[in-house]
Amino acid sequence: MDDLVTERLVIHRLSIGEAGGVTARQPVGDARWAPGYPTEGDVSAAKLFLRCCAEGDGARHPGVFEIRRREDGCAIGGIGFHGPADEDGAVTIGYGLVPSARGRGYASEALRALLAFARDTGITRVKGDADHDNSPSQHVMAAAGMRLAGEDEQVRYYEMVWTDTSAVTGPA
Repeated sequence: MDDLVTERLVIHRLSIGEAGGVTARQPVGDARWAPGYPTEGDVSAAKLFLRCCAEGDGARHPGVFEIRRREDGCAIGGIGFHGPADEDGAVTIGYGLVPSARGRGYASEALRALLAFARDTGITRVKGDADHDNSPSQHVMAAAGMRLAGEDEQVRYYEMVWTDTSAVTGPA
């Protein structure tokens, strides 16, 4: 699969070997990492991806990705899917950036690219969530076009739903 390229970013899909490097906190090949990458979240996502690949139950994992700046090629965070799409075509996403890259719109830019990728690959619903006190993450999902779908005492839930060829946000 080709990388997803945005105005300022390259969203690079990790191979199994690269995901292994993330879990070991050792760059593979000529990978360049910004200070603080990978975060605990990146390591957890890579481990989950590797576990899904190893189990090989027939469901294809849509991937985990490094968020890289185009200007210098450094990985500044990660974004990806928590697992294969369920029987209804729904997936859950997660993302994060190293502290020095936050507040510049990188996460929203990366999420918009991932949402387009999801739609193009036949995923019908993308879900995400953020704690009530995590307004930056809520802003990322809203800025990328996801709609608030509900909340409980601790978490706000966001989603984007596609039916046929038109994007629809919110509960279907």
